[in-house]
This record gives sequence, structure tokens and C-alpha cells, in this order.
Amino acid sequence: MAKKRQTKKSQKNTKKKDLFVMIGSIALTVVLVVTMILNAPIIDYRTITNGTMSTRQISIMKYFKVWQPLVQKEGTLQKPVNTDASALNLKEDTDDADPKDDGLDLDQIVEGQYTVLFMGMDESGKLADVNWIFQFDIFAGTMNVLQIPRDCYMPAYANTSTNKFNSIYGTGQDETVTPIQRAVNAIQESFGLVIDCYVKLSCTDIANIVDSIGGIPIDLPEEIMYEADKVLKPGKQTLNGQQAEWFVRFRREYDEGDIGRVKAQRIFLAAAMQKLLDMSQTELMSAMQKIYKNEWIATDLSLEQISMLADFAAKRLTMDGVNVYMVPGEGIMYEGQAVYSIHKTEAIDLINEYFRPYQNEMYYDESTIVELVDESNYIDTYSDTEENLGDIHNGDTEDGKQNIYSNGN
Repeated sequence: MAKKRQTKKSQKNTKKKDLFVMIGSIALTVVLVVTMILNAPIIDYRTITNGTMSTRQISIMKYFKVWQPLVQKEGTLQKPVNTDASALNLKEDTDDADPKDDGLDLDQIVEGQYTVLFMGMDESGKLADVNWIFQFDIFAGTMNVLQIPRDCYMPAYANTSTNKFNSIYGTGQDETVTPIQRAVNAIQESFGLVIDCYVKLSCTDIANIVDSIGGIPIDLPEEIMYEADKVLKPGKQTLNGQQAEWFVRFRREYDEGDIGRVKAQRIFLAAAMQKLLDMSQTELMSAMQKIYKNEWIATDLSLEQISMLADFAAKRLTMDGVNVYMVPGEGIMYEGQAVYSIHKTEAIDLINEYFRPYQNEMYYDESTIVELVDESNYIDTYSDTEENLGDIHNGDTEDGKQNIYSNGN
């Protein structure tokens, strides 16, 4: 009797084992099938380069890694091959025969740095009124920002009626490339900066983006009267989207005109940077998903790449590790137009010192910058504009001051 019970128990255990084996086999088969499906090249992935659309088949896994939902607006950029050291004029790595790996798994043109062009458009969508270059130095764990005034005199690229940088995107001279590529070419050939990617937005979408991250805490140095019924009081406050748009677009009371606005925008940049650093990775990615879903920006960055940069910023960047510069120059009248004449030598010196950490120096003749003011007649107005975001955020700045000349300050 005991032997029978033992036999039945043994049979029961055997059935359980067989059941577990069967379930395990089914689960393994499902995993293998799903893995094969996810990695099989079954999706037609379209990209636009220089106005030409091409299609290639990629896997689902690859699709989610490279997916650029907003790239169709502007297309992808033409980029130099990152292994062509001579074309990029890379510094020799004296410590090792092989190039260093900065640990950031991004498709970088120059190892160790990642450079983003940010353009803010006016209401027409054709004029680029805000032009910032954000360069992440991955090895150093810092970031440098270059502001390009919209009125920069750039006759080789701009609309011939104005010759201003802000016209290059919408009505620039080279019609063989996309608008964003036109702007990138002008930057690369004038300033020797290689651009990895771009982010473009219209002024009307600033409000949506700011609201999507819960507003921007900021300390305004002076009252901003954008219009009679659109007033921002001085002091600490949190700007909502609409108020943020008023602040970044305001320029009427700055004696320096657009340059005064460029300087004041540094206050907003410092406040926005601090806000982003204070956000968790989950909060930031949630906001980015909303921005992508609503198509508030145009960019060739995928969500995965955004996540990588956000992770780098959260782990490595501090406010004191971000410095802001403006292209050196001075405002003058030329052929009936108020333009910003770049100080070529000073601009090249600035680029070489702060924006080519892993490339050899650019020489004067390698830049396409055209000066309207001879170097011997420079007015030392905007030659030294370096500021630190930490200092700006703490109020140690003259940015945002209105009527600075008329008040005798």
C-alpha cells in the first residue's frame, strides 16, 4: 500500500516536472520568436538627406533606438565622416595610438564633444532670431554656449537684401540644400564648428514647451512691459509659457537693441538650465515625449539620444560648468541696414580657445567671415562677453538692464 502511494507520488512529481519543462520550453520558444521578430529587418525606415528621401529596412529594436519622429520636418544633416582625422583637423592623441572613447554612445563627429544647434524662429517661420550653439565637452564634463546675433553680417550665405544671419534659413542663397543645412553650412564654414544635430522651434511653441515642464523659476532684474497689458514684475517668480515668451522676445527698452535681448536671454537660459537639472529623468523624458507627440520642435535627435544627453547633464553638468559667449563684434549701419559686423580675429581666437577642444586651431584664411570694420578701427564693445551660468543664476550679471546708456550706468 505504501509502495503504491509512493509510486503515485512519483508519477505526480514526474507530471509536474514534465509540465514545468513544457511551460519552460514554450516560454523559451516565445522569447526566441519575439527576439527574432524584434531583430528582423521588417520595418521600412525613411530618412531625408539633403531633400532626398531614402528607405531601408530595419528591425523593431533598431527602430525604437533610431526613431526620429520630428526629423521629417527638416531632414538629416550632411556630416563629415568622423574617422577622417585630416578633414576634421583633429588633434593627435599622443597618449594612445587609438582614439579615446568618451563613453557616450552617440554618433559624434568629433569624439569627446557633442555640438547642438538651437534655432528659435520668428512668427513667419523664416527668420532665425535666436541662434545658440551648445557644445558638450564629454571628457571635461562641461558645456560651452555660443550665441550668434541674428544681425551678423554674412553676405556669402544670407539673403542679399539684408545680408543678415537670420535670413539664411528661410531665404539664404544656396538653394541646393535644405534650409537647416544652409544655416549649418554657414556656421561650420564661418566659425569652424562641426554640428552634430539641431533643434528648431517657433516662437509660438515656447509657451507650450515651458508649460510642459511646469514653468521656469526665475529672478527678473527689472520690469518687462511687453505690451500694456502684458507686464512682468521684477523679482523671483515662476514664468508660465506665455510669460516666458514675452521675456525672451522683449527688446524695446534695451538701448543695445537686439544685443540687449541676446544678453537678457542668458538669464532665461540659466533659469531653464537649473530647472532641467532639478527635474528627474522620468519627469524630463515624460516632458520630452509630450513635446515630440505634439511636434513642438523639429530635430534630428531621437528620444534615445535625448535621454543620453539628459543623463550626461544630470550626472556630469553643473551650473558652474556652463559658460556662455557671444560672437565678438559691433553694430553698424551698412547700406541702410543695421547689421552686426563680426570681429573676425577675435571670433576665431574665441572659437579656438573654447569650441575646438579636440581639433587643431582654425586659421584666419580658413574662415569665410567678412568684416565691415577694419581690425585697426574695432570698437571694443562686444569683445569679452564670457559669463558663467552659475553666476548669472545667482544674480551676478548686468544682463537684462534696460536703458543702460541713457541712465548713465
